[in-house]
Amino acid sequence: MSTVPNPDASPPITPAVTDPLAGKSPPADSPPAHPPRNLSVSDRVADVLTDLGGIAADRLHSRLAEPAGPDELLAAHRQGNLCELIDGYLVERAMGYRESLIAAVFIELLNQIVRTNKLGVVSGADGFFRLSPSLIRGPDVAFTSWDRLPDRKVPAEAYPAVIPDLVVEVVSAGNTRTEMTNKRRDYFARGVKLIWMVDPDQRSVAVWRSMTDYRVLDETQSLDGEDVIPGLSIPLGDVFQVLNGPDEAPPDGNEGSV
Repeated sequence: MSTVPNPDASPPITPAVTDPLAGKSPPADSPPAHPPRNLSVSDRVADVLTDLGGIAADRLHSRLAEPAGPDELLAAHRQGNLCELIDGYLVERAMGYRESLIAAVFIELLNQIVRTNKLGVVSGADGFFRLSPSLIRGPDVAFTSWDRLPDRKVPAEAYPAVIPDLVVEVVSAGNTRTEMTNKRRDYFARGVKLIWMVDPDQRSVAVWRSMTDYRVLDETQSLDGEDVIPGLSIPLGDVFQVLNGPDEAPPDGNEGSV
């Protein structure tokens, strides 16, 4: 016996976009959601990941239909998720053990001259900068001169609207070339003067002064602070030595000092 369809019945609704976080309730103490996005083709997961630099899907920590802001970023950090806010999306930072070791060496060597000469402050991976209302980035290492800090004091807020002078990014296995290009674009567009992109695999550092002006140094050479940190000299052999065993010496000709 066949069933006659009811013309008054409501047709099933098929969502146009699949949200990977759909069905999961937000924490009880989470801040109120922002107004939903007007979803279009560009809001599909694959397109969003491409726009963010071709990152892996598991690094996206926000709902596609609900743009995130500083409050959502702070909530993610309190839950132990080290994310950046990029165009309203929460994106987990790619980081690894050896990358953290290299970043720690840069902090140590930078502080030797920055603190001694009272030039400013050096921050690590937990130091985030609000570059715009929808863009908060946390470089692996950053130097910010006193003149760029409000009233020449360390800001109390979690995400200060401050632009660092120097940014150091240590490339991780989870980073993509496009993602790193996007980082440089964001930093230079807001006024960062100098970017060091560190490649642990090649044991090299790309020194960027603009989106088109760069040079690559290997571990037999030294970084200098140029006009950003005058007098600074960092032998790259000393930096990458942290990846070696205790008995392996730096490359010849790299016994310099800060």
